[in-house]
Amino acid sequence: MSQISPVQKKRGLLAVSAAASACGLAMLAAGGLVQTASAAEDKSIRPFHASIPEKALVDLRRRVMATRWPERETVDDFSQGVQLEKLKPLAEYWGTKYDWRKAEAKLNALPQFITKIDGLDIHFIHIRSRHPNAMPMLMTHGWPGSVLELLKVIDPLVNPTAHGGRAEDAFDLVLPSYPGYGFSGKPQKASEWGPDHVARAFHELMLRVGYKKYVSQGGDWGAIIAEVQAVQAPEGLLGIHINMPGTVPPSVLDLIRLRQPAPATFTEAEKTAFTGLEYFYRKGFGYAEMMNTRPQTLGYSLADSPIGMLAFYYDKFTEWTYTNRQPEKSLTRDDMLDNATLYWLTNTGTSSSRSYWDAAQGPGGPFNAFDITKVPVAVTIFPGEIYRAPRAWGEQAFKKLIYWNEVDKGGHFAAFEEPELFSAELRAAFRSLR
Repeated sequence: MSQISPVQKKRGLLAVSAAASACGLAMLAAGGLVQTASAAEDKSIRPFHASIPEKALVDLRRRVMATRWPERETVDDFSQGVQLEKLKPLAEYWGTKYDWRKAEAKLNALPQFITKIDGLDIHFIHIRSRHPNAMPMLMTHGWPGSVLELLKVIDPLVNPTAHGGRAEDAFDLVLPSYPGYGFSGKPQKASEWGPDHVARAFHELMLRVGYKKYVSQGGDWGAIIAEVQAVQAPEGLLGIHINMPGTVPPSVLDLIRLRQPAPATFTEAEKTAFTGLEYFYRKGFGYAEMMNTRPQTLGYSLADSPIGMLAFYYDKFTEWTYTNRQPEKSLTRDDMLDNATLYWLTNTGTSSSRSYWDAAQGPGGPFNAFDITKVPVAVTIFPGEIYRAPRAWGEQAFKKLIYWNEVDKGGHFAAFEEPELFSAELRAAFRSLR
């Protein structure tokens, strides 16, 4: 990367458009993006059932078992990336014992739909709680995730009484697949589906399924979409909850870009955040820089080699789970393979990578401070997140901060890693908005 690029950061992305803040947050207001829900568009909602042809699964196993492996890394740690001794056993299981049909059955046990918004098919899961007055919630996944990473929290959220919660804490859930991911359509025009457009489309989705008022939640891309929605502040958005908050002041990003140390005046919480950001931009940013700048070049490998794809994603499970780089401590082999297999079978390695490029064409970054003035914001900080945002930064960015809690376990894939804790946090975070 040329600098540290708060313009291209981790998800290389960001609020490619969203309101410019008075203090210079790099988020520009949406200009001439396509308006959602054109009058002539088919707004029907169609049931969806996943059914992958068996020949695609046979081909996947063949490719996995025919892998030409590189020699092992020349170090004894993770500093060069995914270690051969970690990946080979996972690949062996993938090629011989793993059963995609179990994941497919989990998806098909849920109400799935597709609807067209601005010419693009959006796949989503929609679950209504049996409890009256459930709060509608949009939940958006991230990269390298999918709706599969959210499945463990569905029952705790829609049926809280079975998980230590109260009936009045129930949610109705809408879980869309991000454009270019999973069973959603793949954008065909460059930069057309950046975060601003996705945020508006997902608001349209909530209206289309019948919710005039709702809350929005997300981590990773999902956090960015929720924050962009909060800047847009559409009528009916009651509040947002995020677990990867954009709070980093421009002055802090400047220090990291210039390789300057943390100021002596920083609190311990600010120093911890600075250390996480410093590591990410100096040693953990390579994956994003590839997608920010050359997603198509990278995409040929992701489309042709299942092991290449698995290694790319396993790298992030290794580094971003709260497991001291032992992701199997919080995620099962099937958890990780279900997710990678969905990318493989839908051939969305390239299109999902382009979501970084699309967002990187505009200013901003995944951790850049937003200036959210109108919409209530709730935040949970998980210790294994890429950086642990300090509350002081959150209070500067979010003018209506209604909830802030720092928990003792869980990482970047919080809903995947700690579903019960994650669900309890959402119940508490939104309680004041009911």
